[in-house]
Amino acid sequence: MTTATITSKGQITIPADVRHALAVDAGDRVEFVQIEPGQFLFVAANRSVTELKGMFGKPVKTVSIADMNAAIASRGKSAR
Repeated sequence: MTTATITSKGQITIPADVRHALAVDAGDRVEFVQIEPGQFLFVAANRSVTELKGMFGKPVKTVSIADMNAAIASRGKSAR
């Protein structure tokens, strides 16, 4: 198990083997995702948004902005 020590300023140094496994480097972002109370998942957040293009395939049905706005307005009224 790899460990790190928290400094008085609340900082840690990510061990080299962990940085390598996550493919992160200086300046990259990471996220701490709470999976249950007292447990967090440490995730690299260094993927470009453009890498997500096409991840889910083409939509089966296209929806216009006007249709989206109408659906939002309709649901908003029923929520009150």
